[in-house]
Amino acid sequence: MIKSMTGYGRAEQLFDSYKINVEIKSVNNRYLDVNTKVYKQYSFLEEVVRECVSSSLSRGKVDIFVQVEPIGEEEIVVSLNDGVVKGYKDAMTKIADVAKVPDDITVSSFLRLPDVFVIEKQEKDKDKISKDAKEVVEKAIFDLSQNRQREGERLKNFFDLCIVNIKDILSVIKERSPQTVDEYKQRMKERIEDILSGVEVDEARLLTEVGIFADKVNITEEIIRFESHLKEYSHLLNSDIAIGRKLDFIIQELNREANTMGSKCNDYIISKSVVELKSEIEKLREQVQNIE
Repeated sequence: MIKSMTGYGRAEQLFDSYKINVEIKSVNNRYLDVNTKVYKQYSFLEEVVRECVSSSLSRGKVDIFVQVEPIGEEEIVVSLNDGVVKGYKDAMTKIADVAKVPDDITVSSFLRLPDVFVIEKQEKDKDKISKDAKEVVEKAIFDLSQNRQREGERLKNFFDLCIVNIKDILSVIKERSPQTVDEYKQRMKERIEDILSGVEVDEARLLTEVGIFADKVNITEEIIRFESHLKEYSHLLNSDIAIGRKLDFIIQELNREANTMGSKCNDYIISKSVVELKSEIEKLREQVQNIE
């Protein structure tokens, strides 16, 4: 099943102390280009996100935004700065000795002094957050892939229609090609008879001239190669691998064979059909740029 490179996906999940939201969108690009957006305090998630995307997608410009929202108040850890408290106590005791005043130090004596307490936010469990974020990112990528697959199905229907049109046009060319030789032979014969009125036409010489013309305008090989490329194109449309680059290459080959047909045949019907053929090929080329 072919997949488009254009799509959007999202996922969110609630955990014990936070909620994780993920949004991902992609557009066509020759290679895989991943752009991650996370808040600075969660920058450690970038590598996890990139690995998830790289393991699931092969082409496209991908923008992915990961948001971690804490639930409730953040836990604060308050601890005693033992060294500072001991220093204050020793200093207060010395002041009492020097000033000859009672040493009436109490706990409240330290409460307003600077640096007595160390206040810290609880350290984030990066491993757990990374594991949870990976889970949500994978869900968002799955949602994106589903959307890309649906778009791919629409494109496949478009490709199938173009291929039917191309086969119809090619049938006209195949039918017309041998007729051009017969018509050339008839024109040559009539021209010779007009010029050499009453003189019998040299059939051997005429056949030689017609043979030379037939070799010049023979497009049998081009038609065979064209049909072979078209068959491979149709086969790839039903495969489960990333086929965008292969389809693009085949389209180049189809266009090359069509150009050769047009240049070799000096016939209005074939020339007109080749123009129509190239128009259908161009439609394929434009849409193939969106295929992964």
